[in-house]
Amino acid sequence: MLTVSVKWQKEVFKSVEIDTSQPPYVFKCQLYDLTGVPPERQKIMVKGGLLKDDADWSTVGVKQGQKLMMMGTADEVVKAPEKGPVFMEDLPEEEQVASLGHSAGLFNLGNTCYMNSTVQCLHSVPELKSALLTYSHSGRSNDLDQTSHMLTVATRDLFNELDKSVKPVAPMQFWMVLRKKYPQFSQLHNGVFMQQDAEECWTQLLYTLSQSLRSPGSSVNVDTVKDIFGIELASRIHCQESGEESSETESTYSLKCHISQEVNHLHEGLKHGLKSELEKASPALGRSAIYFKESRINGLPRYLTIQFVRFFWKRESNQKAKILRKVDYPLELDVYDLCSDELRKRLEGPRQVLRDEEGKKLGLKANEKSSSSKDGDVKMTDAEGSSNAGGESSAATSQEGVPAGKETRLTGVYDLVAVLTHKGRSADSGHYVAWVKQENGKWIEFDDDNPIPQREEDIVKLSGGGDWHMAYICMYKARTVSM
Repeated sequence: MLTVSVKWQKEVFKSVEIDTSQPPYVFKCQLYDLTGVPPERQKIMVKGGLLKDDADWSTVGVKQGQKLMMMGTADEVVKAPEKGPVFMEDLPEEEQVASLGHSAGLFNLGNTCYMNSTVQCLHSVPELKSALLTYSHSGRSNDLDQTSHMLTVATRDLFNELDKSVKPVAPMQFWMVLRKKYPQFSQLHNGVFMQQDAEECWTQLLYTLSQSLRSPGSSVNVDTVKDIFGIELASRIHCQESGEESSETESTYSLKCHISQEVNHLHEGLKHGLKSELEKASPALGRSAIYFKESRINGLPRYLTIQFVRFFWKRESNQKAKILRKVDYPLELDVYDLCSDELRKRLEGPRQVLRDEEGKKLGLKANEKSSSSKDGDVKMTDAEGSSNAGGESSAATSQEGVPAGKETRLTGVYDLVAVLTHKGRSADSGHYVAWVKQENGKWIEFDDDNPIPQREEDIVKLSGGGDWHMAYICMYKARTVSM
């Protein structure tokens, strides 16, 4: 780590730290935060000419305490005349964000697209942002380790920065803390940080938040992350050879879409993912035997996360190889037939209400059986508020748009709100991008620091079959009704 001073125009920035284990582009991102000069406009004079983004610090010759000269023009907000129309550039930055209709992009700090795409998808969940806002710097409990606390704070601060900025954000603090908490993200190859698996980043980050946001030191609901993303599974385990049978329940944050020659659609892959076989010791036979495990969803989340199992370990090349097969996925997903009998019974009422409401929108007559009691006082809402895994929410919870005394019920129907894609042949190479639906209903492709508007009909085309971007993780938001 070197400390230098940087002269830009009439200003001198003293004690600017350079992490020589990272490429100069990261240093330029730091200077962008200080000066407002985008990295591509920065001209930094060093021995032998201008500092390049991918230069090797050992050959650049920068010394401790050296004074560097930087040239470049900062982004300027155009000032409007005293009288006349108000342009978006003249608005405060937070109002500019609202006018744009989407949040800021994230600079790639050197193969960090896996992290950027994960952050953009999770940042789109307002309930998670609300939970993080109530997490305080001093709220860490004794049973939560320091790095988990630091990562939670860094996540909260990064989410806030994304909401308030129209310019791309350099996630320096978040990246440093993520690597400290999970050292596997610090792997180097030829002195450069390696590409990582976005699903591993997603899983590790959610695990950390599940620990910190339920700690006694925070004022957040005890099971905040489980409440938002948690899926309850009820499984039957059967051995055909011995006739033994048992059952178990488990909680997970995602469903797996297994991909084989028979799988052409997400729904088929999910059915495959809920069935498996395992070998374990059989008390009845006194030896190991094959057991068949079949699971059903017994509790639904507000946000349903699905991972396409596209990567497998290939021994010949010693890396994660990719299944390129095309697997279609819908904008609207109904998981009713994947649910247990018990959960299906709980969903029947809300699903009838949902059908009646959608029928009204189309000018159809509501089902007579339910319309007599529900026509006048049922309202569809999104998946806000505190809903439990069984598909209900507490009536005591005050929710905007939900009438007093009503409860928000899940229906088993979900709408696509985010897709994390991968382009390339291996999980540890290629490029990750986030495609996120905004509150205004428009889709934005977050390709690192470059947010690009997209059409909804193009989102479902990211289904694979070639070397283009293909869905790796899909996130669906529950369609709910108030009853």
